Amino acid sequence: MTGEASPAGPLVGLRVLDLSRVLAGPWCTQILGDLGAEVIKVEQPGQGDDTRRWGPPFLDDGSNDAAYYLCANRNKRSVAIDLADPQGAALIRRFAETADIVVENFRVGGLAKYGLDYASVKAIRPDVIYCSITGFGQTGPMRNTGGYDFLIQGMSGLMSVTGLPDGEPGGGPMKVGLPVCDLQTGLYATVSILAALNHRNRTGEGQHIDLALLDTQVSLLANQASNWMNGGMVPRRLGNQHPNTVPYQDFACADGNILVAIGNDRQFRQFMAMIGLGALADDPRFAASGGRSVNRDALLGVMRPVIAQWKAAELIAAMQAAGLPGGKVNEIPEVLEHPQIEARGLVHEMERSDGTPVKVLGFPARLSATPATYRTAPPRSGEDTRAVLTGVLGLDAAEIERLMAAGVIAERL
Repeated sequence: MTGEASPAGPLVGLRVLDLSRVLAGPWCTQILGDLGAEVIKVEQPGQGDDTRRWGPPFLDDGSNDAAYYLCANRNKRSVAIDLADPQGAALIRRFAETADIVVENFRVGGLAKYGLDYASVKAIRPDVIYCSITGFGQTGPMRNTGGYDFLIQGMSGLMSVTGLPDGEPGGGPMKVGLPVCDLQTGLYATVSILAALNHRNRTGEGQHIDLALLDTQVSLLANQASNWMNGGMVPRRLGNQHPNTVPYQDFACADGNILVAIGNDRQFRQFMAMIGLGALADDPRFAASGGRSVNRDALLGVMRPVIAQWKAAELIAAMQAAGLPGGKVNEIPEVLEHPQIEARGLVHEMERSDGTPVKVLGFPARLSATPATYRTAPPRSGEDTRAVLTGVLGLDAAEIERLMAAGVIAERL
C-alpha cells in the first residue's frame, strides 16, 4: 500500500561487487547495502580486509576482527577468492557479469591484468556502473601514487586550517580525529553511483566513475577556499575559532569549557546582554559580523574574563533558555548514551552468524517509505564463500571442494 515502509529498501534488486578494502570503498558499499542492495565483498584468502587487523580492540569470538572493521562492513556477504590465481580472477569476472555496480580501490590500472578493469567488465556487462576510488584519480601526474587519508589531509590544505595557530603552545598542523577524507570520498562515491543509476534507468547506459581522495577533500575546502579565491584571504589555523563568524568557539568557564556558536548579529546582541556586556553590542567595532571578525582579539579580550566567572552548566542552561546555540564537548561514550541519540535510534545491536553481538551506528537519514535496514552483521572473512558461489554462480559441491583444495577460494578465517 502506498505510504507503507518497505522492509527491502530503495535499492533492493541491485547487486554490488565490492572489490574495495579499508574505508572509502567499504563505507560506500555499506551505505548501498543499508539501502537494500545485495553486496558481495571479495577478500583475499587467509588475510581479508586490512582493517580486520586494525586494533585493538578486537572481538573475542575467535575471528580476531577489529572493531574498526565492524564500522564499515554490515549488510555484506564475504567471499574469499584469490584474485591472483587465474581461476579466482575468472570467478570474480563471473560475479562482475551479474553485478549492477562494481566498486574498487586498486591502484590505477591494477585490475587490467585480471580482466577486471572498467573496459573488461563493460565488455561483459555493458550497463555496469563501475566506481574507481584512488588517492589521486585516473589522470594527472600523481595518478600512480598511493593515497592515504593522513597524507590527503595534509596535501589538500585541510591540516593548514586545523589546529592551534602557529606561535601558540601546541600550535601547528593537526589532522582531524576521524579519517574524514576516506569517509567523505565514500559518501561522494555513493552520491555518484546513485546519480549514475538514475542515468541508467533513463538511458540504459552505464558509466565509469573516477573518484579521488584529493579531489574530494579539496572540493570540501568550501568557505575556506572561497575566502582565498574570491577575497584573497589566506586561511590560517584558528584553533576552535571560526574564520568569518565571532564568537564561534570554545570558552573557559569557572569549572570547564563550553561551546558558543553565535551565527548572526541578533544572536550576538542577545548573548552579550545575557552575560552582562550588552553595551558592546552597540560598539561600532562589534555591532556587525564583519567588524567582529576583524576585531576579534579586542572582543574576545573582554568576553573571556566575564565568561570565566560563569559555571559551565549554568551558562549552557541560560543559552538554551534564550534559544542560543551552545553546549559542551561530549566524549564518545557520552554522546552514544545521550537521550537524543537514543531517541533517534542511531545505535543498533546485531548478531554475527555465530551469535556474537556487535554494535553499529546506523544510517542517519530516515526515509519514510524505504528506510535503511540492518539485515546482516559484518561477516567473518569468507564465511559466505560456499553459499554465494552456489547461489549466484551455480557451482556444485564438487567444484567448490576442488577450488578449496587448490587454494583458489577459502571459507571463513
